[in-house]
Amino acid sequence: MFFKLLLLFITIPFLEMVILIKLGAEWGFVPTLLLIVVTGIVGAALSRWQGLKAWREIQLQLNQGLMPGEALIDGLLIFGAGMVLLTPGLLTDTLGFLLLIPQTRQFFKAWLRKKFAQMQARPHEGMTIFLD
Repeated sequence: MFFKLLLLFITIPFLEMVILIKLGAEWGFVPTLLLIVVTGIVGAALSRWQGLKAWREIQLQLNQGLMPGEALIDGLLIFGAGMVLLTPGLLTDTLGFLLLIPQTRQFFKAWLRKKFAQMQARPHEGMTIFLD
């Protein structure tokens, strides 16, 4: 698990840097910088909007006496989207935007449900299952 995390923390910033350098060489410094700033602003606004929507859904379901399972998963994924959108780079921004769009978030929700089911089936392994 440690090796996978280390590889992830080295590979993604390296790829982000390569993409930004190539994009900067192609488009120029200012347009590349503007792209990073605009995706950050749009991502923050979308995260806030989707997060508030998920929060309202959670409150509504709790007020009705229901367990807000799907809304909680949505909230978790929206939080994750906000986290990756904080990091500058096009790969992480793409992942963040995919997590914010409700239609594409369904894919990640299905993956997360599967991982939760695996964790429930094998509780002794804990969080390492996410990196399998």
